[in-house]
Amino acid sequence: MSQMIKVTRPTKIELIKLKRRLTLASRIQKIIKDRVSILILEFLQIARQTVEAKRRLLEEFSGTYRELSVAAGYHGYIALEKELLASESDLGIAAGLRNIGGVRIPAFELKKAQRVGMGYGLVDTSSWLDRTAESSGKCLETIIELAELQRGLELLGKEINRTKRILNALEYLIIPGLQATIKYLDMKFEERDREEKSRLKRVKVLLERR
Repeated sequence: MSQMIKVTRPTKIELIKLKRRLTLASRIQKIIKDRVSILILEFLQIARQTVEAKRRLLEEFSGTYRELSVAAGYHGYIALEKELLASESDLGIAAGLRNIGGVRIPAFELKKAQRVGMGYGLVDTSSWLDRTAESSGKCLETIIELAELQRGLELLGKEINRTKRILNALEYLIIPGLQATIKYLDMKFEERDREEKSRLKRVKVLLERR
């Protein structure tokens, strides 16, 4: 149930102010509704992209595991382990921000130096190790993409909930409160006008009797 807005002095000027506030609140309500719709559409789009990225990552992991198993069988686990240890390098990721519906979403990108491969250098390595390195690179890129998407979902979800709370406050508290107050003041002023007219009629009758 809506509550009336407290008014310091029930005057016609105050009534005009309340009507202006109601008009402004209604405009803000429409703007926020449109923003919620945009945010939800973006959220759903990113959710679909997240599902697709997870599916793709599982396939890439499966392919990489197969190629790594063949490479291990070809080179032997000890030689492969030495090669992998020799090819270790720091992971370089560029981070930025992009704007989606007023929400700042992080954007991650694997640096170019990390895209080439694992950096192994022995001349007697096989093509299976090349394939494994290439597949591992794709997995890494997809992991970074997935991290970006999931963080975007989290931030958009929080913003949608926050914006919906504001929208609910406008829709169920502020606007109904203003409407109830305006209606009450209109009734009060109409009652005053009727009383004033009745008083003037009585005064007129008394003057005519004299």
